Amino acid sequence: MQGLSQILPLLLIFAVMYFFMIRPQMKRQKNEKKFFGEIKKGDRIVTKSGMHAKVLDFGDDGDALILDIGAGKVKFERSAISMEMTQKINKPAAEKA
Repeated sequence: MQGLSQILPLLLIFAVMYFFMIRPQMKRQKNEKKFFGEIKKGDRIVTKSGMHAKVLDFGDDGDALILDIGAGKVKFERSAISMEMTQKINKPAAEKA
């Protein structure tokens, strides 16, 4: 009985860490991977630095996007795309109101 009472707090701490830190991070990574896989030519996106652009093409290595930012073409890594902001600007007008 004493052994269980000593291990129980450690198990509780691990469970709390899993449900509040590890699990949400894994879910976010899964959603980002899905989002990056769904990007296609013509999509409007926002970079993490706040630059709005349109996807023109994909780089040779597959990890880069060629974007039209209005002033010309720029090559960005997929990891520089903001998933949250891109989804926000691509919502239909009915959902924004």
